[in-house]
Amino acid sequence: MFYSQGYAGIGATARATSASKAYAAIHAGSRIEGATPHSLVKILFDELVFALDAAVLAEQQEESAKAADKQARAMSILHALESSLDFERGGDVAVSLAQIYRESRRLLLEGVRARTIAPLEKARAMILEIADAWNQIG
Repeated sequence: MFYSQGYAGIGATARATSASKAYAAIHAGSRIEGATPHSLVKILFDELVFALDAAVLAEQQEESAKAADKQARAMSILHALESSLDFERGGDVAVSLAQIYRESRRLLLEGVRARTIAPLEKARAMILEIADAWNQIG
């Protein structure tokens, strides 16, 4: 009886986690549908900051697998942001943003290697500054 109750509890937790992820995916999908290009970039910034926050928290709680997952998510978003830059029309601003995204990726890798949050927090601060400016534009 003890084992079956414990198993049921684990199953319930897994179902709740799965349901939460499904809801988040639906929510993200609804935000993306019909969004303007400006809004899509805002969503990327929101998701990036969320991933960085989650990576820092996971690192603090010594959950290395979760930290690595969130750092990979942040890395992917940074690549997406950089690949969306228009260097012809964006000129120096696009070049500067690309440099910031690359530096943020470098800091993420440094944080992974060193298993420390200081580089992650520095990357987050850089991205948050850009995200805040982007929000003021729209």
